[in-house]
Amino acid sequence: MRRKKGNGLLGYLMKNDSKKAKARYLQNLVRDRICKLFPKLGPDDIRTSLMSENGADVKLTSLTARKLFPYSIETKNREDYKTIYNAFTQASRHTNQEPLLVIKMNRKKPLAIIDMEHFFKLQEDE
Repeated sequence: MRRKKGNGLLGYLMKNDSKKAKARYLQNLVRDRICKLFPKLGPDDIRTSLMSENGADVKLTSLTARKLFPYSIETKNREDYKTIYNAFTQASRHTNQEPLLVIKMNRKKPLAIIDMEHFFKLQEDE
């Protein structure tokens, strides 16, 4: 790991190989979950992007895939989201219902955040 000046122990940065591995892991997780949801999709229908490739991180390359799963998929695997996860945990403690976190920044649309497995369960139920 490289050390960023002036930040003490918190200043250590991940190596590029580690960052790429984390990114690939999440892309593969999402791709595999979509393939599980729609078993008729194969390698010609859905793939993960190459590092530095433009466009979505998980690419739906066939019309069939885009009709079955009409989403543009961007994946981010970052420690920066700790406060979002803390808020999601707080939402899950309120009741026994499925948690929904709604977040918003100034001049941006609100975003709804749900658990990924719950999201795929909703897709199965459609």
